[in-house]
Amino acid sequence: MTSGSASPPRQLFTTANPRALHFLTEPTPTRTLPLFRFESRTLAHQALFAHLDRRAGEAASTSRRNKGPRTRKSWHAQSRTPASTMAKPKKDVKFQHRGSNGKMRRPSASMSEISESGSQPGSPTRANGLSKQEPAIQEPDQQAEYEKKKANFITRTVWTLVMIGGFFWAMFAGHIYIIIVVTAVQIISFKEVIAITQVPSRARSLRFTKSLNWYFLGSTMYFLYGESVIYYFKHVLLVDKVLLPLTTHHRFISFSLYIIGFMFFVSSLQKGHYRFQFTQFAWTHMALFLIVGQAHFVINNIFEGMFWFFLPVAMVITNDIFAYLCGITFGRTPLIKISPKKTWEGFIGAWFFTVLFGILFTNVMTRYKYFICPVNDLGANIWTGLECKPNPVFIPHTYTVPSPPIGFPVNALGFLPPAVLDFLPLPGSKYTIMPVQFHVLVLATFASLIAPFGGFFASGLKRTFKIKDFGDSIPGHGGMTDRMDCQFIMGTIAFMYYSSFISINHTTVGGVIESVITGLSPEEQVEVVKILGKHLVSQELLPSQLLEYLGEGLKRR
Repeated sequence: MTSGSASPPRQLFTTANPRALHFLTEPTPTRTLPLFRFESRTLAHQALFAHLDRRAGEAASTSRRNKGPRTRKSWHAQSRTPASTMAKPKKDVKFQHRGSNGKMRRPSASMSEISESGSQPGSPTRANGLSKQEPAIQEPDQQAEYEKKKANFITRTVWTLVMIGGFFWAMFAGHIYIIIVVTAVQIISFKEVIAITQVPSRARSLRFTKSLNWYFLGSTMYFLYGESVIYYFKHVLLVDKVLLPLTTHHRFISFSLYIIGFMFFVSSLQKGHYRFQFTQFAWTHMALFLIVGQAHFVINNIFEGMFWFFLPVAMVITNDIFAYLCGITFGRTPLIKISPKKTWEGFIGAWFFTVLFGILFTNVMTRYKYFICPVNDLGANIWTGLECKPNPVFIPHTYTVPSPPIGFPVNALGFLPPAVLDFLPLPGSKYTIMPVQFHVLVLATFASLIAPFGGFFASGLKRTFKIKDFGDSIPGHGGMTDRMDCQFIMGTIAFMYYSSFISINHTTVGGVIESVITGLSPEEQVEVVKILGKHLVSQELLPSQLLEYLGEGLKRR
C-alpha cells in the first residue's frame, strides 16, 4: 500500500465464509461508509449484523447532515474522486465487482448454502434482504414490551383496588379518618410539586432550602386547620382553659410563625444563588396555594357533611372514566392542544353520564343521615350514624309545572315528534323532588366542564419541566398529584357553591358562646348564666337547685 492512499476500513470481525458479508461502499471525499447486506444462519448473527448495519446507516445520515445536501456538481465531483483516495479492501473481505461486460457480477453461492439458509426459519436470503429479518429481530423486543405492559397493568389494577378499598374504609370508619387521608394526600402532593424544581447540586450546597419548604407547609397547615377546627368546634375549644388562649389568638400566632420563616429565608440568602433561592420561595408559595389551600376547602366539605365531600369526588372519577370511554369510541375532534388525546366527543359524552350518575347516586346517599348531617361528633361512623335537622335541600318539595304565558301559541311545539311531546311535562303537572337534585346538575356540570382544566394545568406543568409523571408515589399510576389534580379544584368549587347557595346561616351554640366569651366582661357572663338558668328552670328543663347553687357560688366570690 502506498503512503498516499487512504487507510483501509477496519475489519470488525472475521468469518470463515466471505460470502456471508457484503460491503457496499459509497465514496465520499474523506471516508468510506459501509452499508451492510448480509445473510446469517443463527439469530445471534442476525442481531449482530442488524446492529452493525444500523450504526453504519446512522453514521452515513449524520455525515450527510453535517455536509449539507448534495448538489449535482458535488455529486459528479465526488464520483470523479481518484482511485488512490478510495479505501482498499482487506484480504478476507470481498466486494461486488463489475465483470468484463460492465455489469455487476453476482456473488457465487453453492446450492447447499442456498438451500440450507433458506430452510432455516427467519434466515434471510439475498433476494429478501433486510425486509424479512426485521420481524424475526423485533419479535423478542415485542415479547419483552408485552410482558412489561402486562406487569404494569397488573400493578396498576392491584393498587387501584387497594386505593378504592382504603378510601371506602376511611369514609365509613368516621370523619376523622377521611381527614387523615386528605392530609396525607396534600403532604405527598406538596412534596412532589416542590421536587420537580429543585436542582440537586444547588439544593445540597444551600442549607435549609428543603427545611424552609417544610416549615412553610407546617405553618400554613396550622393556620388553615386551626381555622376549620375553631369554626366547627368552638363550643368545645372556648370552654377549655388551655385551648382558650390558642383559640382566641390563633390568627396572630399563625402570622407570627410565617414571619419567622420569612425572616429566616431572608437571612439565608447567599451571593450567587439569589435567583435559585427566590425561585424556590415563589414556587413554594404557589404549591401552598394550589395544594394546601384547596385541600383546606376539601376538609371543610367533610365538616359540612360527607355528602358534599364524596359526591364531588365520585363525579370527577365518573367523568374521567366516561371521557376515556366516549373518546376511544367515537372521539374525532381534538379538544385542547396541551392534551392532544382529549376530544370534544369525549368531553360532551362524559358530561351526560356524569349528570346521570349524580342524579342516581344522590337518591342513594340522601337516605342516610351519616352523609347529609354536618359533623358534630368526630367519633361518629357509618354504624353509629349522626343525628341532625336536615338541610332544607334534602327535604322533598312538590313543584307544579306553570302554565304557558298568555298569548303563547298553542301549536308552537307542534314541529316536535310525538314521542318528545309525550315526554314533556304538561302544564299543571306536579312533581315531587328534592331541591338538591337541581344543585347536583350544576355540580355535575362543574365536574365535567371546569374540573378537567385542573388536569390540563397539570399536563402543561409536566410538559414545561419535561417529565411524564410528578412522581412514583402510587405504583402503576405515577405520582399522587397525577391522580388528584382535578380533585383539588373540584373540592374548591363544591365548597364555594355550597357556601353561596346551600349553606344556612343561623345562630349556633358555638357562635353564641364565642360572642359571650369574647364580647362580654366576666360579670356580664355571670349575669347571662343566671338569666339562662332561670329560663331553663321555668321550662322545667333543669332542677330548681341549680339556681340555689349558682347563688351560693356567686356570694362566695
